[in-house]
Amino acid sequence: MAVNYICRHCRTSIGSLSGSNITEQQLGFHFLTPEERSDIIAYDPNGDVTVKVVCDYCREAIDANPELHLVTSPLQ
Repeated sequence: MAVNYICRHCRTSIGSLSGSNITEQQLGFHFLTPEERSDIIAYDPNGDVTVKVVCDYCREAIDANPELHLVTSPLQ
């Protein structure tokens, strides 16, 4: 199983973890509500997990321009 982290805005790969002994508790997924889980985490048919987060570049752009929150894909 691999856990792939990508930016939800620009789709840049941020990092990846791999290993068969990684648990959702170790990753902190158990702290998420069901709605947050469905928005942030995607399970691939091959067993991999994709986690949508925000990269530093996009975070800085959104912090500097809060109106970007109103756009569906602000940085594409």
